[in-house]
Amino acid sequence: MSTTRVEVAKTLKLYVNGAFPRSESGRTIAVKDARGNIVAHASHASRKDLRDAVDVANAAQVKWAAATAYNRGQVIYRIAEMLEARRAEFVSLITAIEGRTKSAAAKEVDHAIDRTVCFAGWSDKIAAVLGGKQPVAGPYFVFTMPEATGTVAVVVPDATPMLSVMTLMLPVICAGNAAIVIAPLSNAPLAAALGETFATSDVPAGIINILTGLRAELCPWIASHRDIQAVSGAFLPAADAKALELGCAENLKRVCMYRDAPAFTDDGFWHSPFAIAPFVELKTVWHPSAL
Repeated sequence: MSTTRVEVAKTLKLYVNGAFPRSESGRTIAVKDARGNIVAHASHASRKDLRDAVDVANAAQVKWAAATAYNRGQVIYRIAEMLEARRAEFVSLITAIEGRTKSAAAKEVDHAIDRTVCFAGWSDKIAAVLGGKQPVAGPYFVFTMPEATGTVAVVVPDATPMLSVMTLMLPVICAGNAAIVIAPLSNAPLAAALGETFATSDVPAGIINILTGLRAELCPWIASHRDIQAVSGAFLPAADAKALELGCAENLKRVCMYRDAPAFTDDGFWHSPFAIAPFVELKTVWHPSAL
């Protein structure tokens, strides 16, 4: 009788509506570590999973947008607290799956946590920076106010997955939108750990949803889905970026690919409120004033 123990490989779930469902397709994709060993099986999200995530995101987004900006900032800061508490786990996942050094992994994790704190602070300052009183020639007070766009699909590149997810997602939820994150399969265990973090961070169910799947398979459905109001992505393969841009042109969905943006490590650009601007609508109100 053999005494060799076979380790149980974890099946990584999706993160949708604050819960952890399996893909309705029943498909999984093997996840290997830097040595080529299978360490987990990631749920392979389908078109139906995307539709389900959009439904719950649209339902949750209205209440999230109606919350005070200060409250949204508190929730995002809570995310930073929970990321800090699980810092060692994230460093371990990046080191094991991607084969990077511990110092490089720690640097990415710390950068992601610091960026979360930054956007927690921006939440109640967006209106002052992106909106304001407008000068007009007439007896009116004219105010411009930023409002959330709605549900935004966030398509994440493979490199530096933790920093990439947080950098592209935070401007979206900071402004009162809901996010559907298409996380890279290259480090699906990291995406699953992020989902567990968001689930314990006071984030309302449905505001952050994480799908692991093939970008080439999901991008056309993201572009054509009319209940997704905007798409965010950066440093994507040319074929995926093209599929999103051409597909969204048919239904006039807003697309932000950050084509001329610097690397995610550039704080001067990515800590700016103008990373938030593509995901708000500017509403202008004219109010008569006494002559």
